[in-house]
Order: sequence, then C-alpha cells, then structure tokens
Amino acid sequence: MTRLHLSILTTLTMIAFAGNSLFCRMALKETGIDAASFTSVRLLSGAAMLWLLMIWQRQTPLAHGSWRSATALFIYAVALSFAYRTIDTGAGALMLFGAVQATMLIAGYIAGERMTRIQTAGFVAAVAGLVILVSPGVEAPSVLDSILMLTSGVAWGVYSMFGRGLPNPAAATAGNFLRTAPLTIALSLLALPWLQLDLHGVLYAALSGAVTSALGYVLWYRVLQHMRAMTASTVQLSAPVIAAIGGILLLGEAVTRDLLISSVLILGGIWMVLRYGRR
Repeated sequence: MTRLHLSILTTLTMIAFAGNSLFCRMALKETGIDAASFTSVRLLSGAAMLWLLMIWQRQTPLAHGSWRSATALFIYAVALSFAYRTIDTGAGALMLFGAVQATMLIAGYIAGERMTRIQTAGFVAAVAGLVILVSPGVEAPSVLDSILMLTSGVAWGVYSMFGRGLPNPAAATAGNFLRTAPLTIALSLLALPWLQLDLHGVLYAALSGAVTSALGYVLWYRVLQHMRAMTASTVQLSAPVIAAIGGILLLGEAVTRDLLISSVLILGGIWMVLRYGRR
C-alpha cells in the first residue's frame, strides 16, 4: 500500500469515527426518533452489513467474537445514544475519546505498566480537561448525560482491550455485532412505551450502523496492518476534532470557552501520553 493510499484510507476512517457521533447527535436533535430505537437500528444495520461481508468472504461470523465483547459493544452504543440527547457533538466526542483512553491507560497501570513523568503530566491534563467539560455550569451537560457518555467511553475501552491480539478482528467484530441482536430486541421491547420512529432518524441510524460503524471498523483494521501502534493511537486524536467541526457546520453548535480549553487539555494530554512512552 502506498503512503498516499494509506493516508486516504486513514482520513476516511477518522471521518467515519467522527460520523458515529455526528449521526447520533443529528438524529436525536433534528428528528423525532427515540434513543433506544436509534441504538437498535444502528446495531442491527451494522450486524446485517458485517454478516453480508463475512458471507461474501465465505466466513462464519458467529465462529468469531464473544458474548463479553458483544455486551461491552451494546453498553457503549446504548449509553452513547442516550447521552447524545442533550450533549453537543464535539463535547460528547471529547468525553467519549477521553474516557476510552483513560480506561486503557488505567488498565495498563493495573497490569504493571508505568508512565514517565511527562506521561503522568499528560494524563493529569487530560483528566482535568474532562473535569472542566462536565463540571456544573451554564454550558455543561447534565450530570446524568455526562455519566452516560463517560460510561460509553469506558465500555468502548473495555471492548478494545478484549479485541487486542485477535487473529481476525474484522470477523470478531461481525460476530460481536450479531450477538448484540437479541440484546437490541430486548431493549426495543422494554422501550416500547416511549417508541418514536422517524424516517430521517432511522436513516441516520442505519448509516451509522452499516457505514460509519461496520465499514468504518473494517477499514480501520485494514489500515492498522500498515501502521505502527503509536501512529495509530495518535491519529485517532483527529476524530473528536472532526466531530466538533461537523457539529458546528451542520448543527450550528457553539464554540464555547470550556470546549476549547477542554480540547487543548484532553487532546494535548493524550498526545503527551502516547508520544513520550518508554521505548
């Protein structure tokens, strides 16, 4: 793969990752669909797309993946949808991304990994950015929605750790998405009294599931084969930035002081952790 080809695929992948936040926020802000229905349509659309890809490649999807990973994926998706009912796209993406990285760093610490002084300073800065983002104030989201978004990030961090070292991550992702199907059906049944379907909302959910989730993850795994781990971790810093720009341009979301300060602290802090690790 040429460097230009890799750059194009990486850019498309980061746009897809940001698109997950953007589609969710657009659906829940601009249409009448409820959060549970958005989650169900998203996960079922992703499962259908990945099942088709596995059949095309003559693989058996349920031979890969696990129920623990599927549960983590389901919690991530549900918490994300309910949190995005009120949280702006950029702020939500920062919370999500910060919680993902913090989860993986804490897990590494428990496993015996230690950070350098510069890494520790970066980690503290990132946590401070999250605190500013969720602290009470006129611009801050509700405590409940903040907890939901951070829970979503923790769940995605756990899901990522479960997927480390898998020989066929794309097939595992397909198996995990398919395993969420009964969970999404149960969610839909529980949420029937609050059911609100909207054509545009369903379309956003289907695009989020089939395109920016399913195809985005498959594309990411292909990119990872040609990229160093440090580079892969660092390049993901662009996803919250792209999501924030999308929210400003497409949804008219405001650029607040807290968002700017938090962006510098969270993204800069995580970059320090990734950049100055022990060799």
